[in-house]
Amino acid sequence: MKVFVSVDMEGVSGLTDPEEMRAGGRGYERGCELMTADANAAIRAAFDAGADRVVVTDAHGGGRNLRADLIDERCTLVRGPYKPMRMGEGLDSTFDVALYVGYHARAGAERGVLNHTWMGREIQNLYVNGEIAGEIRLMAGYAGSLGVPIGLVTGDEAACAEARDVLGAVPAVAVKRGLDRYAAELIPPARAQERIYETALRSLREERWPQLTMSAPYTLAVEWNATAIAQSCAVIPGVRLTGPRTTELTTDDYADVVGLLGVCATIAGEVGCTGRNYG
Repeated sequence: MKVFVSVDMEGVSGLTDPEEMRAGGRGYERGCELMTADANAAIRAAFDAGADRVVVTDAHGGGRNLRADLIDERCTLVRGPYKPMRMGEGLDSTFDVALYVGYHARAGAERGVLNHTWMGREIQNLYVNGEIAGEIRLMAGYAGSLGVPIGLVTGDEAACAEARDVLGAVPAVAVKRGLDRYAAELIPPARAQERIYETALRSLREERWPQLTMSAPYTLAVEWNATAIAQSCAVIPGVRLTGPRTTELTTDDYADVVGLLGVCATIAGEVGCTGRNYG
């Protein structure tokens, strides 16, 4: 069995403060340790379930958050900025299942801890084939386009609810309950990580994994928070303005959706000058 693990940070056990997600911020180093521990719980479950290969990608920010010296030595780690497929880098059609650890709810989600979509504030709403999408739908769609199902989602209660809305009966572990965007009632990390391990192990052994399948062509629509961002992104071939602050892309290859969104986000971070902050 070949398992792909994508690890974000906002949905990691024990974390609620934006400073804990930002290199140089108060609590960031401890946040990286907690992120790595949540990832290790899923990795350990994968190997205990019989996986012969586990590939892990650092899916948060610049992709330099997972502690390479603390990650389970049996896995392969993909890290670093500007990965072409960003949160999905390393995934291909040869994988049996994907696990999403530390994911969060989409922008505007009620009681979603650190809720946003892809960027801290530049993206107001994202739509894939007309359906409002956060990172869970976006990346589940990418996996589905490769024929890969989803075996686990972990994050806060809002993220788990979003995952069930997108994927149906997907195994999910809520490690915290949001009180507001920056506050939550937490399950202590040691107990949360044990739940991640137990749920992942059960899921990987049972192999009843849902898959998000969408039909091509794929249309990605983005509502940005500024006209300047939309106009700058519309310079990219294939991306067009559909309103003062909205852009749209249609393609037969879902990899274009993920890849060009990453390019647009890089542009948005420069134009908006707020790419490293939540607000």
